[in-house]
Amino acid sequence: MTASPSPLVLVTGATGYIGGLLVPTLLDRDLPVRVISRSPARLRRHDWASRVEVVEGDAGSPADLDRALAGVDVAYYLLHSMDGKGDFVTRDRHLAEVFAAAAKRAGVRRVVYLSGLHPSGELSAHLGSRVEVGRILMASGVPTVVLQAGVVLGAGSASFDMLRHLTERLPAMVAPRWLRNRIQPIAIDDVLHYLAAAAVLPGEPNRTFDIGGPDVLTYAEMIEGYARVTGLGHRLIVTVPVLTPGLASLWVGLVTPVVAGIARPLVGSLIHEAVTAEDDLLVLVGPPPGGRTGFEDAVRRATAGIDPTRWRRTATAVGAMTAGCAVLGSVFTAPGSRWYRSLRTPAWQPPPAAFPIVWTTLFTTIALAATATITELEEDGRPEEAERFTRAYAANLAVNAAWSGLFFRAHATRTSSVVAGLLATSAADLARRAAPTGRGKAASFGAYAAWCAFATALNAAVARRNPRR
Repeated sequence: MTASPSPLVLVTGATGYIGGLLVPTLLDRDLPVRVISRSPARLRRHDWASRVEVVEGDAGSPADLDRALAGVDVAYYLLHSMDGKGDFVTRDRHLAEVFAAAAKRAGVRRVVYLSGLHPSGELSAHLGSRVEVGRILMASGVPTVVLQAGVVLGAGSASFDMLRHLTERLPAMVAPRWLRNRIQPIAIDDVLHYLAAAAVLPGEPNRTFDIGGPDVLTYAEMIEGYARVTGLGHRLIVTVPVLTPGLASLWVGLVTPVVAGIARPLVGSLIHEAVTAEDDLLVLVGPPPGGRTGFEDAVRRATAGIDPTRWRRTATAVGAMTAGCAVLGSVFTAPGSRWYRSLRTPAWQPPPAAFPIVWTTLFTTIALAATATITELEEDGRPEEAERFTRAYAANLAVNAAWSGLFFRAHATRTSSVVAGLLATSAADLARRAAPTGRGKAASFGAYAAWCAFATALNAAVARRNPRR
């Protein structure tokens, strides 16, 4: 007798995090793999690209799906629209409906989908959408295996990246009280084990399976665990009842590289506990080789090529520069001097008490944004851009301190107007340089530039009213 050929497998989302790791896992199990991608050129960064069949097409197009699914035995559905660009719930629903219909037409034997662990009852938009997609696929008439996982621990996972950056960047934090909810994280290697095993499950299961690691922790405990494994030391976490998911996501978007549009649904999902209710798949296919990976071991693997102290070093250097500018500027500034009190000022000048409050807030914000920008450029493999940004930031601080000396000590109101204009221009340039790393960083420098522009107009108005001073 001749052995039956291995089933042809289609992987959607192969350019994404899970899909990009699943393809070589399936190939190592001698399964022939086909992928569909709108941008086949993006696949070239993977060393497995030459070992798969590539169909160029859009997974939202019925015609393209018909071509991609022809002759396919098992199809992995690893698509989602959580990209910060509009209504991802509606887009995910449409994509799932189109895919379900195409899989049925093609006679696919099984669909495998990775969803999220969730409790019963009302869910966040993110988890609710994941659950809805699973139901659409299971109702398609094609037997569907839906794996439900919580936080996936692996370098490149958005949920892990959020955990990592929050821990590395915030030695102390005020956090929502639902960071005390229980979560059962799972290592990426274990997720891949279960996904690959789902392709060859006997029978025609059409159901959900919960998958998780051996540890049940709160998010706060995961932060503490990450800090402990990476040698960062204790993290102080104070929970409060008033920090909403929307506010928390904006904070995450400023502090971490996770954009607010993605951080918002991720943060929103943390209001739910995410613990397995059954271990049926573990019983059916057995544990991963070596057993399920514990939280600390998963963190060690995920951070093998990461420098967890980069943020701390950068923050120290940026903080020293910023504090030096603030101290020098405060030494030069003399709002109580006889000269300053004799100046004729415009009616729209803010009260004296406003200036230290505004400048302290701005210095704190831009120091945080500068640290995040420099760190993220370095971690992105763009050290030259990080160095140029650092030099531009240092130059901006030098101009800032110089303005205080020119205005308050040299009484050069006209020259200081020109320098204030240079400062505003420099701040706007910093916003431009920071923009590729996230809107939160650019917005911080944008607010700084706006205040510097206001200060320029105020300085010019004082110079006009006091021509001989």
